[in-house]
Parts: sequence; structure tokens; C-alpha cells
Amino acid sequence: MLRRPLLHRLPVQSVVVFRALHLGDMLCAVPALRALRTALPKARIALVGLPCAAQFVHRFSAYLDEFLPFPGHPLLPEQTVHHDDLPPFYATVCAREFTLAVQLHGSGDIANHIVSGFGATAMAGHSRGKPLTTEKTVLVPYPETGAEPERLLHLVGQLGAPVAGTHLEFPILREDEDELAASGLAEGLEPGTYICVHPGARQRDTCWPPERFARVADRLADEFGMRIVLTGSADEAPLAQAVADRMHAPAIIAAAPISIGAMAALMSRARLLVCNDTGVSHIAAGLGLNSVVIFSKADIARWAPLDRLRHRCIWDPGAERATVVLQHARTLLTGAEPSRQRAAGMWPYW
Repeated sequence: MLRRPLLHRLPVQSVVVFRALHLGDMLCAVPALRALRTALPKARIALVGLPCAAQFVHRFSAYLDEFLPFPGHPLLPEQTVHHDDLPPFYATVCAREFTLAVQLHGSGDIANHIVSGFGATAMAGHSRGKPLTTEKTVLVPYPETGAEPERLLHLVGQLGAPVAGTHLEFPILREDEDELAASGLAEGLEPGTYICVHPGARQRDTCWPPERFARVADRLADEFGMRIVLTGSADEAPLAQAVADRMHAPAIIAAAPISIGAMAALMSRARLLVCNDTGVSHIAAGLGLNSVVIFSKADIARWAPLDRLRHRCIWDPGAERATVVLQHARTLLTGAEPSRQRAAGMWPYW
């Protein structure tokens, strides 16, 4: 006899979700979190994540009620392990007596062991082994293909959560707008009159060269009369300056010590984003901002935004395809698709 989905047979009053990853990866989980909230409108849902994810929980308070910082694990590379904090962390989580623990971190090779220590009544997650469904445990084979949001939706769907859309979100808060205004970075920038170019990435060896960004930015500024805004964190200011130094057109350097929310507020008023495969590409997807995303190492099928018309993803590990980047930037700015001859062999990726 087939069992009913776990959410249909277990009275879930509280959920703890584990996903200890950085912002771009967290944004890919938004459709799954939205589905969980739709299925469990009255449940208290907590996130266990990297310490920096506190702002993520604040931004997505419609789906998450609480944040519990994860002290780390020796086999997870995203953070340094704080060994002294591990016993009190697990004691605190277990004392909460969550009804359900959901592992949304990945394949489960390491994360399932972590989540099993949360002491929840029931547990669900992906695994590399055969599917397992018992009264209190649901382990679903990890999908080796597909986009990241769809992989995570696959898991919560197996639990009985209805899909509430595959789209990403990035809510702009009043505090983001206030911070941007106070920074002065947006002064004189009218909405729709500028293009954001984001030359950095968490892994610098995945970045497109500054001269390529400069070439594309110059051509777009010349052809469309748009201002160029170079975005990034304060640490990426030298990289933004390297792009500006190689440009003929004037550029506004907005790689500054502002929050990711303030930077997103700046991007939300742009006509286009040109960037590496990094977290801002998922912010653009959440904002509904047209983007050209340049990939060099990551699995493009997994990490490309789902809307392949609004977000053009180009594989260019050799930094040889600036002309293709320009072609698709022009398409997004004008709304005119390239000819069939030019597009042949380029779908769904370029």
C-alpha cells in the first residue's frame, strides 16, 4: 500500500530546515520554502544556516520565522568549524522538539547525518541511496540533473507540499532603500537609464577578465546611451576599478561597503545586469531584472536561472565570446531576438 505523503499524515507544528550555504544558493531554495509555507501556513519554520543567513531569514519572513546559526562541520567547506559551539547548538535544536527536520542542503552524504542530530520527530531529505519511506522518515533519491530550484522543489513535493511557483524572489525592504539613499551611490541615476556590470564573484578564478567587461560596457554605453554602474562589495572595488580603467566611457563605481539589500535596490532600477555566475545572478532573477550571465566552471544546467529568455547564460571558460555576450545584451535591451542563423545551436544556452 502506498503511504500518503508525510505532510498529509503527520500533524506538523514546527519545522527546522537545514541549508548552510551562501546567498545565491539560498535564493534557489525560495520556491521550496514557499511551497512549505503554503502547505504549512500555521507551522513555525526555522532555518539552520550560515551566520550570514540571518539577513536572509529577515528578508523572507513570509516563509521563515526563526534563524539558528550553524557552527559548521569539518566536511562542509562553507565556513570554519566552531567546535566549542557544536554541543550547545545541538542541545538547543533538540530542546526545541521540532516536528519535522528537512535537509535542503544537498545530496545528503554529509547533511543527513547533521540533520538526524536535530532530534525532530520526523526527518526528510535527499540521499544517494534507494528511496526510503517510513512513518517518520522520507529519503528521496537525489536528482543528478535539473536546475537547483527544481531539485529542491522535487523533495518538498514528495512530502506533499504543493508547488507555489518556481520563480525566485528578492524583496526590497524600506531599510534597503534608505541605506542606498544614504550612500549617495544612486544620486543622479534615473530608473531605466543605466546598466549594472558586476565583474566579481566569490571565487575569483571564475571571473571574466576586466578587459572583456570593459569592452562590453563601452559598446553598450555607446550604442544605447546608457550609463554604466560597476557593482560589487567593498572588497571588489579594485576589480571594479580595473574595469573602469579599461573603459573609454565614464563609469560609476558602486563597489562599496553597502549591504546586499542596498545593492539589490540599486540593481532593481537598472535596465540590464551583466555578471559572472555568482549570487547576483539569482538576485537578478528574484528582481525580474534582465541579465547576461557568463559561466566558466559551474554546472550551467544546474545554476542558470530558469527563465532563459530574460536571463541569457553564456558558457565562456576561455573568455573568447564577448561578441556573443554583446549580442544577447542587445537582445534584452531592444527586445529583438537574434536571427535564426545566429541563434542556431545556441538554445537553451549560448
